[in-house]
Amino acid sequence: ERLVESGGALVQPGGSLRLSCALSGIDWGYYTITWFRQAPGSEREGVACILSRGDRSWYSDSVKGRFTISRDDAKSTVYLQMDRLNPEDTGLYVCAGDGQYGSTRWRDPSRYDYWGQGTQVTVSS
Repeated sequence: ERLVESGGALVQPGGSLRLSCALSGIDWGYYTITWFRQAPGSEREGVACILSRGDRSWYSDSVKGRFTISRDDAKSTVYLQMDRLNPEDTGLYVCAGDGQYGSTRWRDPSRYDYWGQGTQVTVSS
């Protein structure tokens, strides 16, 4: 496994979750990691992106101000902190990565070489 997600759960509206994406198996020296989510009947949506160097990140309008993407280089892990969750955030959250260092087309699933299996997030009362 090169990308393994964890942390998904059932949470009430207004609650928080932190998802993890563990990186392994290849040389993740320079990379781009993006969290996607997919709800039943909807297209896959890129929600947050981070590079392996520096502190730049990008977010979709639907999560900006509520979600925060970060990384722990020592643990080779990328996190997605999700606050003020609402039912529209429900979906399978999947991390994707590649060795192209940059945000070009970060929301385009076709650019990524590696995908995890996903972790389910359900926001419901």
